[in-house]
Amino acid sequence: MNQQANTAQPLIAHLMELRSRLLRMLTAIGVIFLALLYFSRNIYAFVAKPLVDALPEGTSMIATDVAAPFLVPFKLTLYVSIFIAVPFILHQTWAFIAPGLYRNEKRIALPLLSSSVLLFYLGCAFAYFVVFPLIFVFFTSIAPEGVAVATDISSYLNFVMKLFLAFGVAFELPIAIILLVWSGATTVASLKEKRPYVIVGCFVVGMLLTPPDVFSQTLLAIPMWALFEIGLVVASMLKPANDNTD
Repeated sequence: MNQQANTAQPLIAHLMELRSRLLRMLTAIGVIFLALLYFSRNIYAFVAKPLVDALPEGTSMIATDVAAPFLVPFKLTLYVSIFIAVPFILHQTWAFIAPGLYRNEKRIALPLLSSSVLLFYLGCAFAYFVVFPLIFVFFTSIAPEGVAVATDISSYLNFVMKLFLAFGVAFELPIAIILLVWSGATTVASLKEKRPYVIVGCFVVGMLLTPPDVFSQTLLAIPMWALFEIGLVVASMLKPANDNTD
């Protein structure tokens, strides 16, 4: 009975700590959301700017749902609040899991967490400043004659959020490579042998996520290829997880 009580006690303590940290995360998101709520229309205007700039003269975005003019900026502000709170969320996650990690795991986990946030932000910035202007100019320029381009604001939000997520995840390629090599799932030498396939894969991804022209496909494929090479360089400097020479 005493052993069961001793086992249950740490479990309860861990659950209480997890609850506390989850509440801190939600509080941080809530505080940021309340601070940004007043600027929700400005935030949407900023996110919509690449499309608005590409629309033909005399056209504009539309709202087909009665509540959309309120709900869409509201939802976007919530997404942005979570986006801004990611470093704090990861800090709380790190503080919760760090005590249970080995020294070699701690040595790599925190830099990887920090780098993953930075790369995700870079991927989103790349999508907004490079990809969006290209694809929206392309989409609006191919409209059939007599068709007025007037995008619904809800549809636009869903579209750009998917692209933000896609590019953010795509820019996590170095992290994935480092984890695969560090865990022993593959080796740097093996990945180098597969480089031709990776390059082809980068251009395939670029073809799927961008308009069908070589220039815009290359704008995504080359950064992904560069990130692959960066991942190989960093992974080659790390010791595998099962290396206990320290």
